[in-house]
Amino acid sequence: MRSAKMQVMPQDSFSNIDGLLKSRGLCNPAKEFLIAQSGTLRFTYSEFVAEVEKRAELLASLGIKKGDRVSLLLANSAEYFVSYFACFKLGAWAGPVNSLLKHQEIEYVISNSEASAVITTPELLPGLRNIQSAAPSVRAMVLIEDGEWKVIAGNSIPAVSRSAEVSLDDEAVIIYTSGTTGKPKGVMLTHRNMLANAKQISEWLGLNENDRALMIMPLFHVNAVMTTGLAALWAGGSIVLEPRFTASRHWQIISEHAVTYFGSVATMLSMLNHTWADGLPAGCDTSSLRFALCGSAPVPVEVIRAFESKFGCVVVEGYGLSESTCRSTFNPTGDGRRPGSVGLPIGNEMRVFDDSDNELGPGKIGEIVLRGPNIMKGYYKNAAATEQAFRSGWFHTGDLGYKDEEGYFYIVDRKSDMIIRAGENIYPREIDEVLYSHPKVKDAATIGVPHEIYGEEVKAFVILREGCEASEEELMDYCKERLADFKCPKTVSFVEDIPKGPTGKLLKRELLRSVS
Repeated sequence: MRSAKMQVMPQDSFSNIDGLLKSRGLCNPAKEFLIAQSGTLRFTYSEFVAEVEKRAELLASLGIKKGDRVSLLLANSAEYFVSYFACFKLGAWAGPVNSLLKHQEIEYVISNSEASAVITTPELLPGLRNIQSAAPSVRAMVLIEDGEWKVIAGNSIPAVSRSAEVSLDDEAVIIYTSGTTGKPKGVMLTHRNMLANAKQISEWLGLNENDRALMIMPLFHVNAVMTTGLAALWAGGSIVLEPRFTASRHWQIISEHAVTYFGSVATMLSMLNHTWADGLPAGCDTSSLRFALCGSAPVPVEVIRAFESKFGCVVVEGYGLSESTCRSTFNPTGDGRRPGSVGLPIGNEMRVFDDSDNELGPGKIGEIVLRGPNIMKGYYKNAAATEQAFRSGWFHTGDLGYKDEEGYFYIVDRKSDMIIRAGENIYPREIDEVLYSHPKVKDAATIGVPHEIYGEEVKAFVILREGCEASEEELMDYCKERLADFKCPKTVSFVEDIPKGPTGKLLKRELLRSVS
């Protein structure tokens, strides 16, 4: 995509994210920046800047200041996007919370981050049923209903001084990613991390002020915030924000709003391939569309080929993770594409290490490691995990892969047992712990099995205690009461033995072989 030339804005360096927004607003105040609620809500750049200022003032009146954490439990909306920037303006940390989580999981994230405030909506308020006891740090709650922001807990105080300077190395976002121990870890991303990655993504894709991004990925993921959010802002472009991905309306939305690119995961492309098996629907003008981004999980080559053939839209694959802010690589299009590869680094360093942290040559499989301005500051209140991740001065991703002679990278497996279902990261240990808590379960092991649409699906193997009987439905319902739906096993197999190695490590390949 580099062949498209980006229009360089008047200023190319900023002291924080609010500085980027203000700069773009000054450059083109009347330009339409954000289109939301199916086109019924629209902000020019100057209007968006004013809205952010208004909401930042509200948070400041509740005592929110630089360094405070603000949990954002919201569905995709203009208010969600504004909330991020209101936090950035104050120097508070925006803390997106996955709205698909169950209330115990939501409470853990808010409690662990020591949030001072929560912004939510009536629909998601039940997820905060025990928040006062679970997270005593929360002193203010804001409810957004029909576009109105209402303080439902906490009292306004004299406006907090906003003179504190927000620097590039101050935290901007704390986003939780599942950990191998079953407890999510708070990834701390700074203003420098996010601005660096926005620049990397925007310049590599050749974005400019004429681009219009379709934001359909959830805003509790860095994918949406960066690829169709800050990257578009960096280029001085526009954003069309939808509450969710809808395969049946996808092409109509692109046609109505002259979208030039959108972010997705492999599952979305598969659903579009199946929903529109005969190609684009009649009457939809997609001539504005330049490309589709796809990441968060490996994209099957056949899915890409089918999508590009049916819809005449090139797919740009990428690799990254929350700890790298978002994207670290892109696979070039045209003659530069390598099928099955995640591509080339886009502004950070990337290598392959062996178990002793020695660099491996082309074709040798090892752990992917990263270094650069987009790599996180560390894990919140978890010095041990941070030190382990950054050993040898490089961030260790936990992904296994190799590079070829031309420097293209390939991901072949995950060092951890993480399952990626429709772009959502799921750690089996978390599910196993829930199953182990069931009184009838003696042993349990969860794995990801291949799935045509979701990439992987969650499957559990269970050994029951002697003399006990249980049904598959009983155990799945038990999980549904305690875990987000996307994490719950979709099938449960009752077995007499679960294969493990001499150290007790689950032999995942043996279990996979039993279902293949």
